[in-house]
Amino acid sequence: MSSMDDIDREILNRIQSDFPITPRPYLTVANDLGLSEDDVLKRLAVLKKKRIIRRIGGNFVPEKLGFVSTLCAAKVPKSKIEFFAKEVNSHPGVTHNYKRDNRYNIWFTFIAPSMEEIEKNLKKISDKTGITDIINLPATKVFKIKAHFDL
Repeated sequence: MSSMDDIDREILNRIQSDFPITPRPYLTVANDLGLSEDDVLKRLAVLKKKRIIRRIGGNFVPEKLGFVSTLCAAKVPKSKIEFFAKEVNSHPGVTHNYKRDNRYNIWFTFIAPSMEEIEKNLKKISDKTGITDIINLPATKVFKIKAHFDL
């Protein structure tokens, strides 16, 4: 896998925290950087194919839209990690899912309209995977940091 060039870095720096809300956002980015819209789109497609970009999408504050969020941790045997992660990721409310070097080795965040719905989905995950040691750790206070990576 080849690395990114300076233009790729400029594009990623531009769209990370200041994505244009316009009918043609990639044209806006292209104009800002002195590129063509087609070049920006092609470069982003390549970066996505290389898995340098996982997704391009908006983030919202769940509570401001009437949703709740929680952090979950599960103890998953090595032999079931891939199966468990695939099941967790099949739920649209899951926003992050990470493997950790800990007894609780799979951590994921879940957003839903209510905690009852999250609990219902956690039960579905347990029933489907056989993993019953899943803890639900709802936040009592949120500290938000800006995650912008200067490339």
